[in-house]
Amino acid sequence: MRAHLAGIAAATALVVAGCTGSTPAQTTSSAGGSETAQRHPDILEVDLTRTAPETFSVAVTVSSPYDSPSRYADGWRVLDEDGVVLGEHTLTHDHAGEQPFTRTQSGLTIPDDVAEVTVEGRDQEYGYGGGTVTVPVPHEATSP
Repeated sequence: MRAHLAGIAAATALVVAGCTGSTPAQTTSSAGGSETAQRHPDILEVDLTRTAPETFSVAVTVSSPYDSPSRYADGWRVLDEDGVVLGEHTLTHDHAGEQPFTRTQSGLTIPDDVAEVTVEGRDQEYGYGGGTVTVPVPHEATSP
């Protein structure tokens, strides 16, 4: 009987541990708090494509779960290794119903001597900040 009870206890422990392990992790913002306390959008992904010599398009995926018509992520900027702004993009409305979202900026000039760029998001109330993404600059022509 003891062996049977021990087996049931072990099986129950495995089931409970399995349930605990399958619970999704809590998402925290760049501010380390809840979505409503998040002050800046986070940049999740950046895809940089060379379209001509020193000219690029950049697709940026932004997460701003706090977005509403009264306050939202309203843009991003592209910086070189020294923090020089190479370009900025403005978003004119909220994306509350589309999180995360991706938008593309074309005609971005990046000099040949820049090896990587960083994209940083902007909040219309708190300015620039949040999670950034740094990517290498593909200076050779991209094959189709």
